[in-house]
Amino acid sequence: MKRYGIKVLGLGPYLRAPGDGRRSPQIRAETLIWALVVSRLLRSPAYHAVEGLVRSGACRALGAHRGFGDDALAYFTERLDAEPTRVALAASLRRAKRNKAFDDTLWISYVLDGTGGGRRCDAACALCHPSFDAEGQVVRYHHRLSLLTVVAGSWVLPVDAEPYGPGDSELAASTRLLKRSVAHLGRRFAQCVVVDAEYAGAPFLHAAGTLGLPVVARLKHNLPELFQAARDRFEAQPPTRSFQEKGERIEVWDADDFEPWWGLDWLSVRVLRYRQHHANGTVSEAYWLTNLSPRRAPSRTLFRLAKSRWGIENQGFNDAKNRYGLEHIGHHHPNSVLVDVLLLGLALTLERLYRLRYLRRGCHPPLSAITFCRLLWMSLGRQPPASDTS
Repeated sequence: MKRYGIKVLGLGPYLRAPGDGRRSPQIRAETLIWALVVSRLLRSPAYHAVEGLVRSGACRALGAHRGFGDDALAYFTERLDAEPTRVALAASLRRAKRNKAFDDTLWISYVLDGTGGGRRCDAACALCHPSFDAEGQVVRYHHRLSLLTVVAGSWVLPVDAEPYGPGDSELAASTRLLKRSVAHLGRRFAQCVVVDAEYAGAPFLHAAGTLGLPVVARLKHNLPELFQAARDRFEAQPPTRSFQEKGERIEVWDADDFEPWWGLDWLSVRVLRYRQHHANGTVSEAYWLTNLSPRRAPSRTLFRLAKSRWGIENQGFNDAKNRYGLEHIGHHHPNSVLVDVLLLGLALTLERLYRLRYLRRGCHPPLSAITFCRLLWMSLGRQPPASDTS
């Protein structure tokens, strides 16, 4: 897999020079970076677990020629410049697109959202947010971050992350994150950005517009006048269109002539309402707003873009937290927290492209993530092939 990352995704220059800030390093930065990446894929993200791996018989299989402790990882991540990791992750996504990984879908979208994790009883770093009880007393601390993913059909790949501390906000952090990611990936990499209702305000919509990105945002009671106007109109009309999607009946109401609210510089607002009839008999519905025209994104396309937001929930936050250790803080230092999140994103992108694209060549069925994880564990017991010195 490391050879795939170097040869196919072009990670070689990054692994050799990842932005190491140590003055007199005794252990190669490439060794430490790769050990952190593989530990995420093995679902053992704790620094103590990495120490146990490199001090075991798996040392050579991990590419580590000597053991090291968790304190070496803490010292390393405190001083590692995060920018080369961000650039390497963006470069791997650009190369994947150039290698036609996303050719089976017409739309590539950014999906942006925030989450939390890393709870503890006391503040250990500048990124720790206090949580209060009903009486205003601090009961615990946790970390907050914004995450940006690329969603293209079935692909959900992390792009970048932005942890933020007290006094900052998810909206401000996400805006910085979107601007930086577009600068790294290019303005033509994706066609739109999909966000939750919290982002459906004029400042974020204008910021996305200056980047050349139309917005698909959830519409809730945060915009009461627009929400009520759409509700009153659509409840008095039959569906604009009905269709089948993955065996479920979808009804949509679609209109692009709603008045923009004060402060929004759009000429008009398009609102989509969908009602989804699930196979188990339940019905769900939601409202979404956008500045995409019906000609560019018909109702069915807009429905799929809206549903793509669940990619960041299921294959982004849920996978990262429940399987790959996003909730775990390896070392409570602001730079270490940031570096760990970025390396988790790099690990997920590398694993998904390798497992679902490289290993499925020919007639091979796709491996599940847990099957791939077990194969990785079994491979640690094998001796790597001896290098040919002839």
